[in-house]
Amino acid sequence: MLTKLILIVMVPRKRELQMTDIKQLITKFEVTTGDIKLVRKLGDLVMPEIDKHLDSFYSWMSDHPEYDHYFANDQQRLQRVRKMQIAYWNSLFNATLDEDWYEERRNVGEVHANIDLPNDIYFAGVSFSAQSIANAYKNKASSDQTHDFNIAFHKILFLDSFIVIDRISEIQKEKLNASAQELVEMSTPVTPIYQGILLLPLLGIIDSGRAKEIMQRTLAAISKYRATVLLLDISGVSVMDTQVANQLLKIAGATKFMGCQTMISGLSPEIAQTLVELGINTGDINTKATLEDSFQAALEKLNLNITPHAL
Repeated sequence: MLTKLILIVMVPRKRELQMTDIKQLITKFEVTTGDIKLVRKLGDLVMPEIDKHLDSFYSWMSDHPEYDHYFANDQQRLQRVRKMQIAYWNSLFNATLDEDWYEERRNVGEVHANIDLPNDIYFAGVSFSAQSIANAYKNKASSDQTHDFNIAFHKILFLDSFIVIDRISEIQKEKLNASAQELVEMSTPVTPIYQGILLLPLLGIIDSGRAKEIMQRTLAAISKYRATVLLLDISGVSVMDTQVANQLLKIAGATKFMGCQTMISGLSPEIAQTLVELGINTGDINTKATLEDSFQAALEKLNLNITPHAL
């Protein structure tokens, strides 16, 4: 588990907010103090025979491919996870629904997310465990007690499972966002190619979110490299509509405010016709047919000359 450094002055506020969230969850799942008492009594019946449940659990799991993937060649891991499960059931039947319990459940979610445990096997395991635990106490209590035990036990189990899967979902979203950010960075390579000249080749589809990222990365690069010319090549842009055209014009306008002229190249005949039909006003933006033409114009603007070397 990653260690998080938290300023001491912030700890009370964080705990206050977290306990509020926990109480709201407990209320939402309709867990009462009576349910908590029943689950603790149930633990007295179940925990002495928890090993039998785990034997049944791993016997059931051995019929699924996840068992071979995670445990078949690593018996030490199996024993370690088994001990963790005993601790989990101890905590569940102790039913102390506080911050420590909440963080333990989130940690379970983190572990499952980090090993990419499929959600279907997790829920299937919860379902099997619920039935297995119920079988462990149904012969040790009256029918009325069993009914009450079932209700209380399933409330706590569902609450636990929700916190676990919610954390898994959070981490999956974080991974997707990180991957999306990496893709944006890869697809928006603002690169210095010569003295004072930046190149930004655009590919694919540009939406409002990507256009905003392009703007930010472009202006940052202009500032970093003190560029005076930006070559914006759109030959790889698959779709050009009013929104995309206006976004590109905004980028060109913003670069001008920073003392950098934008030269747009790669306008296909189809895109040029679309811009005319849409009535897009390009103003004084410099456009060229090809990236080579833009680069040559940039050199002329900066009074630079490249002398080719003989091979």
